[in-house]
Amino acid sequence: MAPDSLTPPAGSIAVNGRSYRLPRRPTVVVCVDGSEPGYIERAVEAGRAPWFARVLREGTNLAAECVVPTFTNPNNLSIVTGQPPAVHGICGNYFLDPESGTEVMMNDPRFLRVETLFPAFQRAGCRIAVVTAKDKLRGLLGKGLALAPGKACSFSSEKSDKATLSENGIDGVNALVGMGVPDVYSAGLSEFVFAAGVKLMERDRPDVMYLSTTDYIQHKHAPGTPVANDFYAMMDGYLARLDALGCTVVLTADHGMNAKHDAAGQPDVIYLQDLFDGWVGKDKARVILPITDPYVVHHGALGSFAVVYCDDPTTWAAKLAAVPGVEAALTRDEAVRRYELPADRLGDLVVVSTRHKVLGTSAARHDLSGLTEPLRSHGGVSEQRVPLIANRPLGSGPQAGRRWRNFDAFDLALNLVA
Repeated sequence: MAPDSLTPPAGSIAVNGRSYRLPRRPTVVVCVDGSEPGYIERAVEAGRAPWFARVLREGTNLAAECVVPTFTNPNNLSIVTGQPPAVHGICGNYFLDPESGTEVMMNDPRFLRVETLFPAFQRAGCRIAVVTAKDKLRGLLGKGLALAPGKACSFSSEKSDKATLSENGIDGVNALVGMGVPDVYSAGLSEFVFAAGVKLMERDRPDVMYLSTTDYIQHKHAPGTPVANDFYAMMDGYLARLDALGCTVVLTADHGMNAKHDAAGQPDVIYLQDLFDGWVGKDKARVILPITDPYVVHHGALGSFAVVYCDDPTTWAAKLAAVPGVEAALTRDEAVRRYELPADRLGDLVVVSTRHKVLGTSAARHDLSGLTEPLRSHGGVSEQRVPLIANRPLGSGPQAGRRWRNFDAFDLALNLVA
């Protein structure tokens, strides 16, 4: 259930138990997929990111935590609802739907249990723009918006050529941006998001804009590497243009990223389905990997968080906890309390691996042929630390000792920066 409602002060709105001031200038919140701490700093040190350098020096530079599981869908929805998955209901990219008993993508808007900030801001008279790299998020993020030219739009880089006024509140996206449809496995998919954001800000001047990228680069390239620095230099240029247009810009990430391979460069995997088949009999337990989405080439559906449907979960939690590379093996109720998750959308067990391990189903079920570099992935508590920065300094107020979350991004942008 959503948090208790509250009566917001004048000039504010209340959404999911939190109050937000209406924007006094265009407000842009950016979710950089997979941006672990270090990417920005290494690009600054290399002299590739002057805007970031100034923001780190003169703006707001905080360390925050994202939600577990540290995957794209749960964290993007936390950022735009201001609440953890226990409230909004999105606890993975993929799950076993208890209503149908089938494994499905968790990108249908019907799975979202509360309203995002965007319809509430729209009702208050704000113009809204939502731009994502991958189309899997578009329906969730745009749920409830009254889409109309110049009033509200929601579209993806991936399907920019398919955008229509009725479906997206905008058409002619590629002509506006001056770019074709990028390859889904490229840095260009994210660059399109920033380029579109700048063009929309110049043309329509939305009051609230949300930009969400893809982690294709971060899955392949560590902080400070030439390709990573090129990517953050690209981002730096577009964010500087939004800053010059008078925007308040707040940037965070949906999760971090870690190397998940052995000394030989091979993925370091615990195959849970194979383990359970040996323990309880073939297919007597069922392992679900919530990292699964349509874009598995760069991670092979291997992440650091899994759920298991099985009998006697307490016994198997204790047995799993003794497996090298398992950081936590929790019953459903324990996982709900520790990670703020919706109980009805979890298995009987939740398994989290350590910093450099990933979890799989059966070795035979993972196609790793697309992994052209040693695996980097996410999903566990080791990828919780993310940046939370703003191009304006933090205003005065009692913030000392606060536990910052990535879903404080809109609070920071609208209520807290000077």
